[in-house]
Amino acid sequence: MKALETIIVLEPGRAERNYWRDLWSYRELFAILAWRDISVRYKQTVIGIAWAVIRPFLTMIVFTIVFGHLAKLPSEGDVPYPILVFAGMLPWFLFSSILSEASASVVGNANLVGKVYFPRLIIPTTAAVVTLVDFAINLVVLLGLILWYGFLPGWRIALLPGFVALAMLASLGPAFLVAALNVKYRDFRYIIPFCVQFGLYVSPVGFSSAIIPDNWRFWYSLNPVVGVIDGFRWCIIGEDSPLYLPGFTLSLVVVALSLWCGITYFRRTERSFADLI
Repeated sequence: MKALETIIVLEPGRAERNYWRDLWSYRELFAILAWRDISVRYKQTVIGIAWAVIRPFLTMIVFTIVFGHLAKLPSEGDVPYPILVFAGMLPWFLFSSILSEASASVVGNANLVGKVYFPRLIIPTTAAVVTLVDFAINLVVLLGLILWYGFLPGWRIALLPGFVALAMLASLGPAFLVAALNVKYRDFRYIIPFCVQFGLYVSPVGFSSAIIPDNWRFWYSLNPVVGVIDGFRWCIIGEDSPLYLPGFTLSLVVVALSLWCGITYFRRTERSFADLI
């Protein structure tokens, strides 16, 4: 029987035309990179995977003390303040982790980028998927809090996966942009931690967005994380945390625009990554 022959066609612009098809063709590479990052994430660490629990749990305690007890900010309905805070921290830590990990992902895979062709968009997307491991652990912690306080979520909890996807999309737009910029301007790795720290306090993580004055609340939603956090709380807390629809719609528009800008800039500059790295 005659062996099958594989024909490789090389022509200018072919990779460009088939870029999005190649993303699917390289799905095995995506899985390999994701598994590699997951397997080494907590390798040779002192406390290992417990770090994924300690960081948000301590942050929740600090925010509960500062905003709930010292500042006397109200919760939403009869919801215990720690649940209010943790429901806001879930999407925030997912957003900030994706942005932090993906922004340095291309530079971190310099050897791979410089040797073989594949759609470079795979690299920051892989970093984003890996953060879902920490998110799943934090979700279990939230479940523990819910059981501890005897708080029972309603039917809206079934919609939570949709808001998880929204949180990932909200972070991927800036992540693609920063990952591309970081290849050329390496000082972006110092800017991102500052932006993440600043964003933690200007986003409604430790407090409810309902305390924002009505004449500012719509414009406050220009921060796309606001709509994501409100959506999480709406799913987990229920009717005591209603969605502010005008602001949520604005957040969706900002997420869509940032995702489009991030992908566009990344695609425009990725052909020069191998030379710059």
